[in-house]
Amino acid sequence: MAKKEDKISFEDALKRLEEIVETMESGEVDLDRMVAAFEEGQKLVKLCTEKLNEVEAKIEKIVKCGPEGAVVEKFELDR
Repeated sequence: MAKKEDKISFEDALKRLEEIVETMESGEVDLDRMVAAFEEGQKLVKLCTEKLNEVEAKIEKIVKCGPEGAVVEKFELDR
């Protein structure tokens, strides 16, 4: 069975993370809510990271190989 976090889009997860940060930065939440928000945020960060890794693995680049045409290679980010 899929968890609720698995069904949320990357964009929605990012938006929710922004809301959590704003709430935590406001200083207007009690400790229990702060901890719960932090835990939710950690799950959302993990989900976003996994989704970005999936997309990165799928991205390919086309490399021109002169007169013989082009080849498709896995896209590697410069790190």
